[in-house]
Amino acid sequence: MNFIEARKLIHEYIRRDEEENVESILTALDGVDLDVKQGEFVAVLGHNGSGKSTLAKHLNLLLHPSGGTLWVDGKNTQEADSLWDIRQNVGMVFQNPDNQIIASVVEEDVAFGPENIGIPTSEIWGRVERSLKSVGMIQYRQHSPNKLSGGQKQRVAIAGVMAMEPKCIVLDEPTAMLDPNGRKEVLDAVVRLNQEKGVTVILITHYMEEVIRADKVYVMDHGKVVMQGVPRAIFSQVDALKSYRLDVPQITLLAHELHEAGLPIPDGILTRQELVEALCQLY
Repeated sequence: MNFIEARKLIHEYIRRDEEENVESILTALDGVDLDVKQGEFVAVLGHNGSGKSTLAKHLNLLLHPSGGTLWVDGKNTQEADSLWDIRQNVGMVFQNPDNQIIASVVEEDVAFGPENIGIPTSEIWGRVERSLKSVGMIQYRQHSPNKLSGGQKQRVAIAGVMAMEPKCIVLDEPTAMLDPNGRKEVLDAVVRLNQEKGVTVILITHYMEEVIRADKVYVMDHGKVVMQGVPRAIFSQVDALKSYRLDVPQITLLAHELHEAGLPIPDGILTRQELVEALCQLY
């Protein structure tokens, strides 16, 4: 079985009046199928309101399905006794790191998670050191989080999750509030955790450039999965992505426009180097 497996997953937000009568029902997830293997880096794209953040909350049991099934690490999320195990093995990182950082010293903040799940004190500090090293923040272990940049704070938040040693980390638009340098810092840390530590990564985002290094991409719209595949296959469909109100990486768009203008350039160019090589082959 896959590490994450969803079949016809449905989530409805039900609005009720003061007398508990149903006023409206919003279907945020509408029959979602999802397959993620252990160790994969999967990106989920979608415009605001597409359902991607609702999906993220299901993976850590912050929400429960209204219909369909979701299995995480071999456990059915509908079963109450699965909650503890799933939350130990699936860590969450949200948009705003200030919502996750609670201590006045970086290393104490990173230690907070493992301490809460009952890890012995003798082991906690080893985990703290390894986690801070893995995100490139070990030199800031004695600093106050309040004096860090947005990208550095987000890396501390990721280290706090990693110190719990989950099998999977779900990042819900972790770079939405960061500048380009901060986004690069966080993405580099995430890719390093995936490639060097074998951590399964689910990245929820609407920044196209962030998903180029993913193993698989899911595109969501109005609660449904409307596209899925490897990044090159997804970004080869420029017009389809635009129909879902999504952009493509600037290099991919430039290559697409050159192709439309008549240059025999292959679809799905993802990097500047690939475009340079494609252009050089023409001459």
